[in-house]
Amino acid sequence: MPRANRFHFPGYIWHLTHRCRNKEFLLRFVKDQRCWMKWLYTAERRFGLKVLNFIVTRNHIHLLVIDSDRPYTIPCSLQLIAGRTAQEFNLRKNHKGPFWEDRYHATAIESGIHLANCITYIDLNMVRAGRVCHPIQWKYGGYYEMENPPSYKKLVDYESLMKLLAVSSIEELRILRRRWVEEKISQKQMGRESQWTESIAIGSREFLEKIKKGYEDRTAWKEIVSINGSDSFQLRDTGGNYYVFWVKKHRFS
Repeated sequence: MPRANRFHFPGYIWHLTHRCRNKEFLLRFVKDQRCWMKWLYTAERRFGLKVLNFIVTRNHIHLLVIDSDRPYTIPCSLQLIAGRTAQEFNLRKNHKGPFWEDRYHATAIESGIHLANCITYIDLNMVRAGRVCHPIQWKYGGYYEMENPPSYKKLVDYESLMKLLAVSSIEELRILRRRWVEEKISQKQMGRESQWTESIAIGSREFLEKIKKGYEDRTAWKEIVSINGSDSFQLRDTGGNYYVFWVKKHRFS
């Protein structure tokens, strides 16, 4: 069982990233990308995980979720998804050794503009990697699902997403996300932004002060810094690599 987060804030938004071992392209096969999505759907039903966005790349995943009232929803979901994906790959390919890195990283995201920016950053992942020219061309992500909604087994909780973004319809949501993506592509603002995958939290200074107070230990090692001189801030751990959640090596049955 993975350890729960050190503090639990029901209703908070978390951006989760998990990489394949040594950044290997173990998710390069369509079967494994679909497998990961299949187990994400199962985790939603089994643990009540609420997904706002996601993408499965060739060597890592991004997952944007809302924390539930139950403190083990996120770690149990990630354990199930990662474990079953690895198990199916290992059996099919006779693969030995770990599939994933030991731990996944979680960053708390404030709603509003910060949430919108995080969604767009996730949507543009495979454009940034040079695999596609537009997120609509990558089938294994939330942007594609929004534009091509399946008749069943939807992965994104659109009601929660629309509420957080203060939009009233799916069509309005589509228009917004298209605009965000097009603006970034036209302005060629698609470079890697480390704050989304390395910081503890992103948002306003007030939001980050609240997050910081949740850490009773090592608070002196955490600092709030502006992102490129803007009104957006990140909470960083200056004492070393930090993961809100961490997962030990497992043998999944």
